Amino acid sequence: MNVFELTRALVDIPSITNEEKEVGLYLLGRLGGLAARTGGSVERLPVGAERFNVLATWGEPRVTLSTHMDTVPPHIPSREDDEFIWGRGACDAKGIMAAMIQAAEGLLAEGVRNFALLFVVGEERNSAGALAAARDRRGSRWLVNGEPTENKLALGSKGALRFEAEARGRMAHSAYPELGESAIDKLLDFLEAIRRLPLPTDPVLGPSTLNIGTIAGGRAPNVIPDEARAEIMVRLVGDPAPIREAFQRAAAGRVELREVLMVPAVHLKALDGFETTVVAFTTDIPAFGGAWGEPLLIGPGSIHVAHTMHEHVAKSQLLEAVEIYKRIVKTLLSVEAI
Repeated sequence: MNVFELTRALVDIPSITNEEKEVGLYLLGRLGGLAARTGGSVERLPVGAERFNVLATWGEPRVTLSTHMDTVPPHIPSREDDEFIWGRGACDAKGIMAAMIQAAEGLLAEGVRNFALLFVVGEERNSAGALAAARDRRGSRWLVNGEPTENKLALGSKGALRFEAEARGRMAHSAYPELGESAIDKLLDFLEAIRRLPLPTDPVLGPSTLNIGTIAGGRAPNVIPDEARAEIMVRLVGDPAPIREAFQRAAAGRVELREVLMVPAVHLKALDGFETTVVAFTTDIPAFGGAWGEPLLIGPGSIHVAHTMHEHVAKSQLLEAVEIYKRIVKTLLSVEAI
């Protein structure tokens, strides 16, 4: 099975977050066969009661190639043309997983050992698989995390700070607004205040960005609304404390503000001979917390088509990624040998 066939086989197994079992079982079978032929081992690493990560090792792993099994909804079956493979997960991140497996097969054929493949669940929601893996270290000194970076080494990735805001008011007939208290007006005042806030900028990662992702509330057009809520995401480039403080000041007297997620921004290492980039999305790297080694971030595909109905990955980038992953593993193992 070549990298194109493997990508399509993986894409065609639905694995929306929390429903990764079938793709995990497929990986256990495929990697189990490879390990049996090449003197490796494969493990099912529990993540809660029903879910699991998949780890394959050869020798004493000093370099680990890792990406995630889960996808966002909806499931989209695979198709291909001369240039691209299409479908959910084509670039985020099943094409990456296929390229890593093909790279492992190539390395083993060349007699290379002391590396691992680690495929985790839950990256698209809360990094549950990476957090579980961080509690089960295996001695790896380098973690090569796969996300769609167009095969360029990322020098850094932005973090994320997510809030829920809820406003409370008092219902009344809309003909007599003085008898009520509009929760929507309170929420809008808060949202306008945070939209006007200056946000930090980093010389490598660029500016922080703010997205008001959802707004809901009210009962009917002729009722003064007694409740309203919104979800807000900030893409972090540095210390989240000043943003937290500014948001709390804007919320005072208007809304109840709850922080529901914080993923720090990260600065990453470059390697000689590899083209570099900077990405604005978050990854599993902060959740690993260094437990699987110093992180690198690289993979085929463009984040601009991930999570869309036309997700795809270029076949040329998949082939290139196989060679890139092989070269990175050999480069890092040679550093370890010095």
